[in-house]
Amino acid sequence: MNSSAKFLLVVVGPTAVGKTSLCLKLAKKFNTEIISADSRQFYKETEIGTAKPSIKERSEVPHHFIGHKSIFDSYDVKIFEKDTLKLLEKLFENKDLVILTGGSGLFVDVVCNGMDEIPGVEPGIRKALIELYEHKGIEHLQSELRQVDPAYYQEVDLKNPQRLMRALEVSRATGKPYSSFRKKHKQQRPFEVIKVGLKRERADLYQRIDLRMDQMIEEGLFEEAYSLFPFRYLNALQTVGYSEIFGYLEGKYDKEEAIRLLKRNSRRYAKRQMTWFRRDQEITWFHPEEEHNVFAFIRERVQNK
Repeated sequence: MNSSAKFLLVVVGPTAVGKTSLCLKLAKKFNTEIISADSRQFYKETEIGTAKPSIKERSEVPHHFIGHKSIFDSYDVKIFEKDTLKLLEKLFENKDLVILTGGSGLFVDVVCNGMDEIPGVEPGIRKALIELYEHKGIEHLQSELRQVDPAYYQEVDLKNPQRLMRALEVSRATGKPYSSFRKKHKQQRPFEVIKVGLKRERADLYQRIDLRMDQMIEEGLFEEAYSLFPFRYLNALQTVGYSEIFGYLEGKYDKEEAIRLLKRNSRRYAKRQMTWFRRDQEITWFHPEEEHNVFAFIRERVQNK
């Protein structure tokens, strides 16, 4: 490997596709470390519901940005960009290639390309949106976003009210879609980016999602959600895997329905992730079990640079 060049290997794909397993093999193969770009895994209190790599897996290869924050901390994509670039600068002192992986497309994009400055918004606009959410529910936020910014509606986590409100407040303040302010100017980085995407046939992926959910429940997902229930309004917990159980704990439906919703919403989340990643023409796609082809592809990209 050319030690004068530095490479960020980005491995993306939907939940349960097999990113963790492949990234462990890649990290060992290239003697490197893994940075998580999964915004759901940043928080130490959400161990089971975010399907973090196991303690054993994390002991085999150094992982970064997993459980490094509390659900009570304020943490956003711009801070993540700053933290990741600082960490990469340090890691590249001894590594020629570092792995960035996760299913949070926005967090991956900001490391690779930077992020355009979003216009400031008057506090009154956010206050009005918060009141709308509190009185009429998340469905009204979703409905408005679908009307004013259908492009972002197809990409955003529709279960995350903070992201919905952020998009709507910019739209209300400027009269333009939130998506129109994003990724206009790609920033130059002091490293080359190699993008690998993992995909499976839909039936296979959905079966893996259902099996993973059964395993998480067996490991104590409901008990973990119960312990977090008093803090359910925190932004970090507005995500698939917890909101469905919170509804059960609030008495809206029974446990069987909660499990059905957990699986259904996880499948829908995977579909939204794929919609996001398919936009990126720089991604080369592989089946997770094609590891030898992935190794060969990476080596070719590195050697030809």
